Amino acid sequence: MLGAAADAVHDYLASPDVANLGAPSSASHATAALVQEAREAMARLLGATANRVVLGPSSTALLGRLSLGLEERFGPGDEIVCTDLEHDANVSPWLDLARRSGATVRVARATAETLDLPMSAVADVLSERTKLVAMTAASNVVGTTPDLAAAAALAHEADALLVVDAVHAVPHGLAGVRASGADAIVCSGYKFFGPHVSALALTPELHGSLHPPRIRPAPVEGPESWERGALPFELMPGIAAAANYLDELDWTAAHAHQTALLDALLAGLGELPAVRVLGAPAARTSTVTFAVEGRSPHEVAARLAERQVAVTYGNLYAVELFARLGLDGGVRAGLLHYNDFDDVARLLAGLQAL
Repeated sequence: MLGAAADAVHDYLASPDVANLGAPSSASHATAALVQEAREAMARLLGATANRVVLGPSSTALLGRLSLGLEERFGPGDEIVCTDLEHDANVSPWLDLARRSGATVRVARATAETLDLPMSAVADVLSERTKLVAMTAASNVVGTTPDLAAAAALAHEADALLVVDAVHAVPHGLAGVRASGADAIVCSGYKFFGPHVSALALTPELHGSLHPPRIRPAPVEGPESWERGALPFELMPGIAAAANYLDELDWTAAHAHQTALLDALLAGLGELPAVRVLGAPAARTSTVTFAVEGRSPHEVAARLAERQVAVTYGNLYAVELFARLGLDGGVRAGLLHYNDFDDVARLLAGLQAL
């Protein structure tokens, strides 16, 4: 997984074709071909069009650029809908846009106990003034996977855009993202075994109607109009390799394996009375966040790290969700197709030892 991406980066840096774009040299043409290959790989991954795939340093940065590109569409009284399951990368840019334009941000609330996100919760906060719906494809905290196609139908019926944060979702599966019907989708390569390159895929209709801020010599049209400065060309073959790996994965087998691991983890956590699992969504990724009574999230993560169990902790940039739960943060464990039942057993044993 990581090896294929790392080898691709090394091969470019070790080649004679390291060059900037726009020159008549063969090296420049070779670099341009690598950039195009990266766009095409990400387009296949997301079910998008290659010449509408914008590349950048992070999903947070790309969503910020999108909010700037959309600013001329918003004015006082307009509304933006977010959900309380979002990573703040898909909230703060819209709060900033609302402050700049005089628009209002409304929040669709997940179900209290399970943290599912029924489409009725989205419909309840839509209005004739709604111009954009920002929604996660999968909660990075509890794994909730909303019905994106239904969300797109609701948004488009209200003549609004749907912007999807697929950063957490893509490593767990592609079907829902590809069939989302979203107007804009963002994801990050480092989440699926690639380098720190992110992609923003826009529909041709949206891409052609926006005028993002750019430096004057930059192209007026195409994804390059969104990309400030030169891309990290050495990372282009790495993101392409990572995207191709996911695109070729046997997702039927991967989903079955991840579901079995998740069931084992949830069953084991349920036997630990001091552990509180956050949420129980019906449709979810194999991601679990929990709190341990009498232990801070940092302490739990540090103690597990001593046992060679890698988890993360804190609010995970899900500011709205943890505020609603009345917690400063939690401990997150994620399972993917390369994990096994020994990993689950080691995590549970580490928690038992606490």
